[in-house]
Amino acid sequence: MLNISKNANDSSLEVALEGRLDTSTAPELEEALKDSLEGVTELTLDLKSLEYISSAGLRVLLSTQKIMNKQGSMVIANASEEVKEIFDVTGFSDILTIK
Repeated sequence: MLNISKNANDSSLEVALEGRLDTSTAPELEEALKDSLEGVTELTLDLKSLEYISSAGLRVLLSTQKIMNKQGSMVIANASEEVKEIFDVTGFSDILTIK
């Protein structure tokens, strides 16, 4: 299960994820982001409450990063040690901006 909460402020958007980002929940996030990125120049993904991310979830982050590269910036915030380790092992820590 994945809970997605959005907080928009002018051209910035913060999306907080809670739960598991996996094969069954990745399409839900992809749809939520696709509908929200119009006019956004600063995207923050708050992963403080994200317990797990699968390859399907990583794919959504990568495609979102490609969109944001064209229109602004994307930052991953508050990732847990477990999620950071997945980013490191997959090489995503070199692609994403993680704070």
